[in-house]
Amino acid sequence: MKFTFDRDAMLKEIAIAQEIITNKNVKSILSNVCFIAENNALTIQAADLKIYFETKIPVDIESEGRTTVHCDKFISILNKLPSGDIEFIQDDTTITIKPISKKVNFKLKTMSSEKFPEFATTTDINYFDIPTDAFKSMICQTIFAISDDQTRYFMNGVYFEKKEDNLVLVATDGRRLSYAAKPLCQGINQFESAIVPPKILSLILKRAPSEGFVSIAVLDKTFYVKFGNYYFTSVLIDGKFPNYERIIPDNQKFNFACDKHELQEAMSRVGLMVDKKSLKTFFQIAPGVLTIYTNETEFGDVREEIPCQYDGEELVFALNFQYVDEPLKSTTTERVVFEFTEGMKAITMRPEPAEDYFHLIMPMQMD
Repeated sequence: MKFTFDRDAMLKEIAIAQEIITNKNVKSILSNVCFIAENNALTIQAADLKIYFETKIPVDIESEGRTTVHCDKFISILNKLPSGDIEFIQDDTTITIKPISKKVNFKLKTMSSEKFPEFATTTDINYFDIPTDAFKSMICQTIFAISDDQTRYFMNGVYFEKKEDNLVLVATDGRRLSYAAKPLCQGINQFESAIVPPKILSLILKRAPSEGFVSIAVLDKTFYVKFGNYYFTSVLIDGKFPNYERIIPDNQKFNFACDKHELQEAMSRVGLMVDKKSLKTFFQIAPGVLTIYTNETEFGDVREEIPCQYDGEELVFALNFQYVDEPLKSTTTERVVFEFTEGMKAITMRPEPAEDYFHLIMPMQMD
């Protein structure tokens, strides 16, 4: 096999492959990236035990073939080479990497592509297209609420389902819940509800363009994604997602609202003194004023007041700092509303004016 490729174009795609690969053992085929040179295009494949990635770039092929090379070492070499054309020459179990503009030859050992795992192709898969910007927005509103508790694996991903014409995404760790829904499924056949791992969603957030469409499908315990020249598959999380609908309050009697940016700035300052283990933060509301403060730690404490819209009785909630800070960062409006019924019941945090997402937060014990 022999072909010539553009260094910058290759580096862009290998960087994605490197994100996929988790096995760094030089003796494992899963630490390698697979190259298939044919029809004046180079197919690049990478995989771990749960995710598969494939893309194609144009190259000048002198002789076709396929092989695999260690991904980390290959990308390290590319990073040290200048932009421009580079020759890739395979000779039995070794490849030579020769930049046209420099008198340097790298030789890398290879592993046979016969050992590389095969994944399902896109043939006969019923994809549906949704706007990329809307899909990425939904992921942004939910992905941070995923549980990292491996004993509760069924909450280690984002739940996807179709409700009428809406695509619904939900994530929870048992102490908070994030929900997003958009009318993206008009005319689309019903698909099985699924729990999608965060790794594939993070790749979509990072790599999918803001414009255009992304094609997705759920089939045979596998999540399929296509956009541009990229093709991904991911094994779904097996398990029964909690019945999130029974957790969502029908209505809540009270609320207070404040400016998102003022709250965000106050949170950034209060966060300096929050206990890093408990993350307990107190929200004291009184007519016209929201006071955010912490318990005294070995370093001290902090208290800050900001204006808020509220005319009820004075109340204090203890909330996990992270559970307020993370959804606040993804809020897209200038104001944010907290709705509640009583001290230890779930608090709803949503944008104002209301949009198609919200977050539930369970208060912490005051003691």
